[in-house]
Amino acid sequence: MSVPDDLLGQRVIDGPGDMEELGRLIGAALAPGDVVVLTGPLGAGKTTLTRGIGEGLGIRGPVQSPTFVIARTHPSLVGGTPLVHVDAYRLGAAVELDDLDIDVAGSAVIVEWGRGVAEYLADSWWEIEISRQTGGRGVDNACGEIAVHTVELDADAPRTVTISRRP
Repeated sequence: MSVPDDLLGQRVIDGPGDMEELGRLIGAALAPGDVVVLTGPLGAGKTTLTRGIGEGLGIRGPVQSPTFVIARTHPSLVGGTPLVHVDAYRLGAAVELDDLDIDVAGSAVIVEWGRGVAEYLADSWWEIEISRQTGGRGVDNACGEIAVHTVELDADAPRTVTISRRP
């Protein structure tokens, strides 16, 4: 796997531009055979991160969520590594991913919603987990009563990104 060790660990991403920049750094380091499993709730930024990865790889875009087509292949515009972008949300088992006949050895493969499905694609892979605040607790009034608040997230709400190497 070619993602440098200095990208491992946890970081807070302040907005979509920063998420794309992180993706560009990752994409610039990916090589054929690299598999990245993206995990996170709806709206966390998985596709935004993948868009940046595509830019870092120099692929033909645009990178969009492959929810309805399940997988898209983006060839390189610079003679580099192509990107296969997979959305495993609707897949029930790893065997369904195998039916897609993905060129893992010749591509960088990004699998959204891939935990538990995509790990068999390679002996080792990168796991990127994106989390976002979905609610909060705080002092609600001058009496000091604690109340639970639902936080409406917009695209600029901070995310926590954890990058690890597996297994």
